[in-house]
Amino acid sequence: MIKGFKKTLAIICVLALSIGAFAGCAKKEEPKAAETDGNEKKEIVIGFSMDTLKEERWQKDRDILTARAKELGVKILIQAANGDDNKQIAQAENMISQGVDVLMVAPHNAEVAAAIVENAHAEGIPVLSYDRLIKNADVDLYVSFDNEKVGNLQGEYITKLVPKGNYVYIGGSPTDNNATLFKKGAMDVLKPLVDSGDIHIVYEQMSKDWQPSEAQKHMENALTANKNKVDAVICANDGTGGGAISALAEQQLAGKVPVTGQDAELAACQRIVEGQQSMTVYKPIPKLAATALDLAIKMANKEDVETNSTVENGKIDVPSYLLEPVVVDKENMMDTIIADGYHPFDEVYKNISESERPKQ
Repeated sequence: MIKGFKKTLAIICVLALSIGAFAGCAKKEEPKAAETDGNEKKEIVIGFSMDTLKEERWQKDRDILTARAKELGVKILIQAANGDDNKQIAQAENMISQGVDVLMVAPHNAEVAAAIVENAHAEGIPVLSYDRLIKNADVDLYVSFDNEKVGNLQGEYITKLVPKGNYVYIGGSPTDNNATLFKKGAMDVLKPLVDSGDIHIVYEQMSKDWQPSEAQKHMENALTANKNKVDAVICANDGTGGGAISALAEQQLAGKVPVTGQDAELAACQRIVEGQQSMTVYKPIPKLAATALDLAIKMANKEDVETNSTVENGKIDVPSYLLEPVVVDKENMMDTIIADGYHPFDEVYKNISESERPKQ
């Protein structure tokens, strides 16, 4: 009887161990599956709807954002409408339908782009207004430079050079809110001098889609209307500045009449060191792109987003992160554009003789 009991007990023990081993195996599989499911991170996808890629400046934004996204391990979809409002809305809608986590928008038309915000929000997608503010919409975040200050810097620089005389103002696209802010900033500086009679604004015009050809026509008209008696030209960006300088060159006035710019485009930097353009306002695009993408990723992860300002857009005070622009002229070109690696030394100074180039 004892032998039978021992045999039965042995069988029970074997069965128990088998069941335990099976259970142990089952338990070992479950955490693995759960761990895989729990640790699989959904790829963050950022959409970027751009107004244009026709300008050198915006090509830099695209390239820097693409490289930064690769570095951070996120996917970025970029489409440019090249000045076509309907196309920009359609492209944004396409990215929304692909389920992007955040949509960044550099609008062609600040008012029209409000539809993009509405469409994105309908799908629960937050919108980051990139460099240019979208008007009359519940924009989630605005990342840019202090654009009124850009105009201030242009006005302050040129009035030191020319405290009295006939001024021409050539602005950017009337559909771009930034162009409005640049103009306001410049006019805030000019107003006291205009009121005192020291400065006369003899011509003032905006340039459709920031086209240099439009700016050139404006400058030609200004010179004709004033019999070439123009003492200073404030141009909102380097493209319009280049157009104005072309018109001045036709009258042998290039380099004699101070001209402002913005964006630190290579051609503008070359004109500056050659003495044709007085200054540009440098907005470090790598810093803008990196900041915007970093904040967009935080938005995608539903983390707190740091801001340092708000900007009123006609509907709300948009939470904003604003960066500081920098004046660049012939004197500090080496300490800014060249030191930052924004443009190569040999390209900026390619038309300057070796003997006249600054030391590297």
